[in-house]
Amino acid sequence: MTQETTEHVAAMLRDARTEKGWTQGQLAAELGTSQSAVARMEQGKQNLSLKMIQRLETIFDRSIVNVGKPQMTHLRVEGGRTLSGAVDVNSSKNAGVALLCASLINRGTTVLRRLARIEEVNRIVEVLTSIGVECTWLNDTDLRLRRPAVLDLDAMDVDAARRTRSVIMLLGPLLDESEEYRLPYAGGCDLGTRTVEPHMQALRQFGLAVEATAGFYAVQAPSADTLDRSFVLTERGDTVTENAIMAAAHREGTTVIRNASPNYMVQDLCFYLQMLGVTIEGVGTTTLKITGRPVIDADIEYFPSEDPIEAMSLITAGVVTNSEVTVRRVPIEFMEIELATLDQMGQQVEVSGEYMARNGRTRLVDVTTKPSELRAPEDKIHPMPFPGLNIDNLPFFAVIAANATGQTMIHDWVYENRAIYLTELNRLGAQVQLLDPHRIYVNGPTKWRAAEVGCPPALRPAACLLLAMLAARGVSELRNIYVIERGYEDLAERLNTIGAKIEYFQD
Repeated sequence: MTQETTEHVAAMLRDARTEKGWTQGQLAAELGTSQSAVARMEQGKQNLSLKMIQRLETIFDRSIVNVGKPQMTHLRVEGGRTLSGAVDVNSSKNAGVALLCASLINRGTTVLRRLARIEEVNRIVEVLTSIGVECTWLNDTDLRLRRPAVLDLDAMDVDAARRTRSVIMLLGPLLDESEEYRLPYAGGCDLGTRTVEPHMQALRQFGLAVEATAGFYAVQAPSADTLDRSFVLTERGDTVTENAIMAAAHREGTTVIRNASPNYMVQDLCFYLQMLGVTIEGVGTTTLKITGRPVIDADIEYFPSEDPIEAMSLITAGVVTNSEVTVRRVPIEFMEIELATLDQMGQQVEVSGEYMARNGRTRLVDVTTKPSELRAPEDKIHPMPFPGLNIDNLPFFAVIAANATGQTMIHDWVYENRAIYLTELNRLGAQVQLLDPHRIYVNGPTKWRAAEVGCPPALRPAACLLLAMLAARGVSELRNIYVIERGYEDLAERLNTIGAKIEYFQD
């Protein structure tokens, strides 16, 4: 930053903080930094990264550097570099947003430790703050939450709510919060028609009534009861299961949920609720037995476990660049099929002994990729509910298959648009053939080439493009990366720690 820009930011920052009525200490807590650092910013004595400026713009809801329409952020990637070293897996995005929603059940104080600082989390925090929840960042990664006695649901930040699909998971914890309220339609990735009907089918079991109106769900709370209930989910979806669990957690009686998802974020939610005193049997299986507590008031802290999707992203970086990279803190229970599939393709990896995550429940390992000659698998690659290959890890196999000799079929039966977005890899030299909205052929090996590509409106395909750019010699540009920042915390910077050369820029 130039001195002129630094001084401009300093003045804008002082004015914005004063208008908000915050002290330097309050802003420091929100930024996860020290009061002295904020003082230096306001004196024009500290250069600010683009990421810090973007965080300030989000907090104050104004442009800091450029007055007017906010600019999009892009990545410039110098590819063809061999990576080396070690990188840690961060905590789970999907567990984080579920735990944020579940914190509404607790009348006490919840502290979520090492929570991912990503846009999806930011949006949910904005929603919670707007309805009266006290959300305080204790440092850069620890968030303290305390809800008021009565939530102001009419004051919900509609814009923030509509920018995330996770808002649908408020239905479970808000089951009987208010007799009537409105919830904005869910947003998030563009992955085709992702119906919310399975959520409604599950929550109707508790008596919740939801009617779709213009841009909102009109919600009517059920009458209180102490009934035992048992039902089967028509879709073994992760968020559907989480919504049903959260509804059951604060209702008297025992609820049995069959065909439940036992996936990683569901397990994290169950571990948190168990710490709150909710009895949950069958964690990690498809049948859950939950004995709820109508009043929960506990002061607790919880560490979300590590993210298997981020783990796969980082492992893929090592694979596609043919590098020796160690990915630490990999939740092995949720990665076994992925590693077995890589083994079938000829990818050599070393796996360390197991150790325990900070939540005391999730098993972790370190995975080291080795330079390998890849071959196409004999069978198609397709996802399955846990313990199968994770639906969100499937796209990374398109990038990996592009490095393999032969033809690989990838069948993404869940989403009707995501396979289409993977054809964007062709801009970087891949040979991806779209068979229908769910299936692609990937022909390899690929001679990757640098290119300028816009991010598709889906998180994992966008991340796949970035990973492919690491393998493409020359300078590539990935434009408008907001969708990546929804699901990854500082992915580019962390790839840089193992030898990548990626920089942020704006037009």
